[in-house]
Amino acid sequence: MVPWLLFSTLTLLNPIISHGGVLPEDRADVLYHSYDGGGVEVSGPSVLVLKKFGESVAVSGNYYVDTISSASIDVVTNASPYSEERTKFSLGASYLHHNTTLSLAVTNSEENDYIANSANFGISTDMFSGLTTVSMGYAIGQDEVSRNYDALFTPKQIDRQNYRLGLTQVVSKDLVLNLQFETITDEGYLNNPYRTVRYLNPDNSVGRQEEVYPATRTSHAAAIRSAYYLPYRAALHGEYRFFTDSWGINAHSFEVGYSHPWQEAWLFDLKYRHHTQQHADFYSDLFPYPDAQNFLARDKELSSFDSNSFGATVSYEFNGDRWQRLDFIERGSLNLAYEYILFDYADYRDLTATGHLPGEEPLYSFGAHVTQLYLSIWF
Repeated sequence: MVPWLLFSTLTLLNPIISHGGVLPEDRADVLYHSYDGGGVEVSGPSVLVLKKFGESVAVSGNYYVDTISSASIDVVTNASPYSEERTKFSLGASYLHHNTTLSLAVTNSEENDYIANSANFGISTDMFSGLTTVSMGYAIGQDEVSRNYDALFTPKQIDRQNYRLGLTQVVSKDLVLNLQFETITDEGYLNNPYRTVRYLNPDNSVGRQEEVYPATRTSHAAAIRSAYYLPYRAALHGEYRFFTDSWGINAHSFEVGYSHPWQEAWLFDLKYRHHTQQHADFYSDLFPYPDAQNFLARDKELSSFDSNSFGATVSYEFNGDRWQRLDFIERGSLNLAYEYILFDYADYRDLTATGHLPGEEPLYSFGAHVTQLYLSIWF
């Protein structure tokens, strides 16, 4: 089972995203993405088509595929490597009335042991001559979790709700600020049906039992983003994000970037991101004995870790007038993005290392390569 949000950070092709007084232009996007790191390989295409009808209505459709091959450390130490495919369909619509935009999107995501359905509603409005944009959103989702090759496992349900509030402010002709706040509530079967925890037996051997998670989780995230435009059409951008949840996780993320144009058609972007988090209250790499506490987890995503990522994007914009046979194309953009992410875990140990006593294995770390190639066409 791969969580349905696994590649959300890679999805550049979202359903309609618009500010209060502007609908997005007609466009088609084609993306190919690839993730390779920690024994996990994920790749596949995504296609988005967005079309306006008049000046008030826009609709979009998105098709997204992940082909997943996993021999990650938590897979090889709990079960056998696996391959599977996840498909996601999204339909969205927006309605513009004066300076206010109403948006609605529905999404279905399926893999062989996980089904996720969600509906997303948003409203945004421009104020003060377009210098201020206020947005609010609500999403509701229902997931179904099953376990492959286990006829005795009864499918479990997860109910999700998401609340969002945002503010974008043009501070000056060169500076734009954006504030975002988000609350997510999850209720149901929240742990991985395949993963186990390990515990120490009296003879210093290691035993295993299934993870046990709380049935509810509430998380909050706040972010501030800024972009400062330089005189020669370049820009600096930055972001800080704080995350906290009812499981005891606190996380901080920082990102800085620089965008630089070259000639009329090229744009180069560089960025650096740092993320740090502390582990969940019920997480442990090695429990002292079986059933050591009410809730038990050994998921590296719930452990204490740091990550550092370095990314670069190259974009080339072209004018549709160059191709007389393709006169329906107004303009286009070809983009190649690469990011390297290094993960360092503070309390999650590498069980593939041999010759160590339980709890004394080396700490785990790995690097991941993320590549995206995408074409956008406005028509």
